[in-house]
Amino acid sequence: MEKSYQKLLSNNKAWANEKTRVEPDFFDKLSKGQTPEYLWIGCSDSRVPANEITGTNPGEIFVHRNIANMVVHSDMNMLSVLSYAVEVLKVKHIIVCGHYGCGGVIAAMGNKQFGLIDNWLRHIKDVYRLHQSELDAITDIEERGRKLVELNVIEQVNDLGKTSIVQNAWKNKQDLHLHGWVYDINDGIINDLGVNIKGTDDMLAVYKFD
Repeated sequence: MEKSYQKLLSNNKAWANEKTRVEPDFFDKLSKGQTPEYLWIGCSDSRVPANEITGTNPGEIFVHRNIANMVVHSDMNMLSVLSYAVEVLKVKHIIVCGHYGCGGVIAAMGNKQFGLIDNWLRHIKDVYRLHQSELDAITDIEERGRKLVELNVIEQVNDLGKTSIVQNAWKNKQDLHLHGWVYDINDGIINDLGVNIKGTDDMLAVYKFD
């Protein structure tokens, strides 16, 4: 056990040395602050590292991750990240990125109890309820899961638009776009779901703030 975590420290030193060798002032520039254009809301799954799969460097993407890339209106952690990204960092794009084969989505499709996380998974079950007819019509369980992953991402993008944080940014003419993506672990390719929201025009009136 000792060696398994010590390896991470060794890897860190090797990474830092290589970065400095290739770009001597890399850490000097990085230490002066961050100006990311993107906020990434992704899944905590260890197979979906935001920087690596998008080919971006430290400082280019502000990242929040949780089980199944959820935007829950009562989650103060997510809201705090969202507030800082939008109001302080002034990001231009917020990307909700799910992934096929998501354990949280698969668990939410079933009836097994897992403990505390059941309360979190219920939000995904609510997405299923909203699209039950479409999902129940898919007989292949794997395909049904892939579809629920996509529908869940779309729902979370819409939930972002319902927040006062995002709507106030739009009201203040801030250039802010919301996007929904799904990463395919099987081939490493990101699928753009074509969900691109930049205002409240397409939202139900009840969700719009004055």
